[in-house]
Amino acid sequence: MDAMTPMPVLRPWIADVALMRPDGARPVVHLPDAATALVYRRTGDRDGDLRVVGPRSRATYNPGKDLPMCVRARLRPGAARPLLGVPAVELRDRAVPLTDLWGDRAARLEDRLNELAGPDAILRAIEHALLDGLHGGPDGGADGGADARDLLLREAVESLSTTGERVAALARRLSVSERHLRDLFTDRVGLPPKRFARIQRVRTVLARAGSAQWAGLASDTGYYDQSHMTADFHALMGVSPAAFSAGRLPASTPCAA
Repeated sequence: MDAMTPMPVLRPWIADVALMRPDGARPVVHLPDAATALVYRRTGDRDGDLRVVGPRSRATYNPGKDLPMCVRARLRPGAARPLLGVPAVELRDRAVPLTDLWGDRAARLEDRLNELAGPDAILRAIEHALLDGLHGGPDGGADGGADARDLLLREAVESLSTTGERVAALARRLSVSERHLRDLFTDRVGLPPKRFARIQRVRTVLARAGSAQWAGLASDTGYYDQSHMTADFHALMGVSPAAFSAGRLPASTPCAA
């Protein structure tokens, strides 16, 4: 997987972009992820499709596929509605063709992408299509301008991602009710804040596995103890941290598409 750089004007909306070349010899592991992603899959010399992958509440394990390339843009929390025109909650644990959301506009974009040769040109074309949607939609404007709910969500996302602050304490600090915070996350991120926080902690464990002892890692990432971390990890990943690190994965199941 190779990192790509989104254009500066879209950085308030896009968290990261990656170029992938899936290998059919290895299973594909889709980690739990609070982000919604837009994925272009090149399936042949002049064939490909665009899919929207919603937030994943649990890991999935699918058989590998041989594809020439995939370009994946992960959106920042709250960006699904202004960029794609749909609340993130409607995409949770789903992967849908972009044509289901954009209709003929997505079909024309796919045709254009299929004629382009390299990943950089493909990414630029996708970005321009997203910018067109921002400028023309009700939340238009690609300057990252935010209303009060956007600012509240950004602060809450930052806290739950980095500090391990409890949701109840976070709501009090932000002077909102837990219900308001839950409704905001569910609509704009696609997950309630407690599930968002669990996913972020498990992803931190995954990122740091091998760099520390399990007990110390559990403490550093805000778990009560190692058994608490193991139980939470197993609930979202299907195996324990030690098993995952050793490559002992659940059996692969065919993906929906």
